[in-house]
Amino acid sequence: MIEVTAKLNFLRISPRKVRLVVDLVRGKKALRAVDVLSILNKKSSEPVKKLLLSAIANAKHHFNLVEDSLKITKIIVNEGPTIKRWMPRARGKATMIRKRTAHINMVLTGEEGTKVRQDMVKKKEIKNK
Repeated sequence: MIEVTAKLNFLRISPRKVRLVVDLVRGKKALRAVDVLSILNKKSSEPVKKLLLSAIANAKHHFNLVEDSLKITKIIVNEGPTIKRWMPRARGKATMIRKRTAHINMVLTGEEGTKVRQDMVKKKEIKNK
């Protein structure tokens, strides 16, 4: 099994909200997860989808894996740094607004050796001639 990783740091959405989306795709096949994220009506589904597509592209380019064999084995949402802002309130007071950020780590696994892209095989055959 080959593991392919992708990371998204400093996403300006609260980690609690991102975890709602991530929990839906954890453990699914990669292409099925892309379909789920495409129809989901959450703000964080778009960045998670872009991260997943990036991980799939990494697997195809660096390891010559086919998209059909990829599965999301691990996806973790950690808390990033919190941006602090102040909002004026009554009687000259101020309250703090916390703008939270999230870090997402994704790991895909694919079968080694058996699933090789056909265009890479053709390129190797042409070079050998």
